[in-house]
Amino acid sequence: RLQKLKEMFVSKFGSAPEFYVRAPGRVNLIGEHIDYCGYAVLPMAIEQDILIAVEPVKTQVVQLANTNSSYLDFSTSVNNIQINKTKPQWHNYFLCGLKGIQEHFGLNNPTGMNCLLDGTIPPSSGLSSSSALVCCAGLVTLRANGKTLSKVELAEICTKSERYIGTEGGGMDQSISFLAEEGTAKLIEFSPLRATDVRLPSGAAFVIANSCVEMNKAATSHYNIRVMECRLATKLLSKSKGLDWKKMLRLHDVQSKLGVSLEEMLTIVKEVLHPEPYSTEEICKCLGISLEELRSQILSQNTQDVSTFKLYQRAKHVYSEAARVLEFKKICNEAPANALQLLGELMNQSYISCREMYECSCPELDRLVDICLQFGAIGSRLTGAGWGGCTVSMVPTDKLNAFLKNVKKAYYQTDVQRLPLENNSLFATKPGRGALVFVEA
Repeated sequence: RLQKLKEMFVSKFGSAPEFYVRAPGRVNLIGEHIDYCGYAVLPMAIEQDILIAVEPVKTQVVQLANTNSSYLDFSTSVNNIQINKTKPQWHNYFLCGLKGIQEHFGLNNPTGMNCLLDGTIPPSSGLSSSSALVCCAGLVTLRANGKTLSKVELAEICTKSERYIGTEGGGMDQSISFLAEEGTAKLIEFSPLRATDVRLPSGAAFVIANSCVEMNKAATSHYNIRVMECRLATKLLSKSKGLDWKKMLRLHDVQSKLGVSLEEMLTIVKEVLHPEPYSTEEICKCLGISLEELRSQILSQNTQDVSTFKLYQRAKHVYSEAARVLEFKKICNEAPANALQLLGELMNQSYISCREMYECSCPELDRLVDICLQFGAIGSRLTGAGWGGCTVSMVPTDKLNAFLKNVKKAYYQTDVQRLPLENNSLFATKPGRGALVFVEA
């Protein structure tokens, strides 16, 4: 692959690349939609990745090309980075990483670059192809400009810089992209960012299956609406408990300020919030603010026109999912005889909560989860933002081949549109390593 990338680079730019940067995609085993609420998540890096060949140049121009001809070439001056939020095209994710590093170091005359990108992560599949590209671009820019940062600093900068494209993400994707290590999943905690190894039990494989429904976080409002619903739930829960609600941004803040357990938070959610959707008027009334204040001080730019929000369901999902993550890690650490059954049960509970409380599934994901469980998965759930993208299933190793064959037949071979995609859509994966720079020998 590297040799082929080098040859394409030479024919495109007329000279050889100086170095290469790789950043992996990821699958989240458990802990969906809780990183931006401040809670720990449990992802692992996958073998699929973004690989970029780079040549720093004397001109102050960045030229971007892609081995996939459906992604058009792009070039821009390094001193005038414009990121278009309305159309999240591939090059804008590269520009997020570039801009993040430039701003962090206050680079006045950043180095120009020729870059050729090759990706093996299926796009818009919930395996974090966009964050892998942001991380890769951050590392490329760092190296080309002769700067150094720790992996944690890089993850934090890339998390912030992906927001230039309008996605209010929480940092899981960028953190695992940099902090992953081969052979182990990671418990990733936030503020301060840290990663702890979680050894997955032997005897089971994790299988990713793509629903073939594309979901682009930056192009749809679902994701950002959920972020706001969690923020609004935070405000209402804080106010009901006499906390300084204006300063509270994440559901985790409420729990830590009150000093109670996740189970107690679930009881508080039941007492304080009602299952019926909240109108903006009711939210304003609860907080004692005007609609103008709600829009200018709390809601993000892309959620200004939303008229109703579900707060009870979103908070219930977040607190219960945060508890499942800790339980998952505990089972992995203690490795009881029935570890696989217990972990599978947690994955299934997570999926039901995503489907019913967070409403981030879709009919195709529901069908795919059913098929995976029918053909021998111990646990199966959607992974990534949802509304399309992939499922992750835990399958006993001795059933793996039969499982892959049956799922292929039941989900991919029954549909003309999915048939050509089946080879890249269903695969077992092991925990892979994180982002790195390498120079050819």
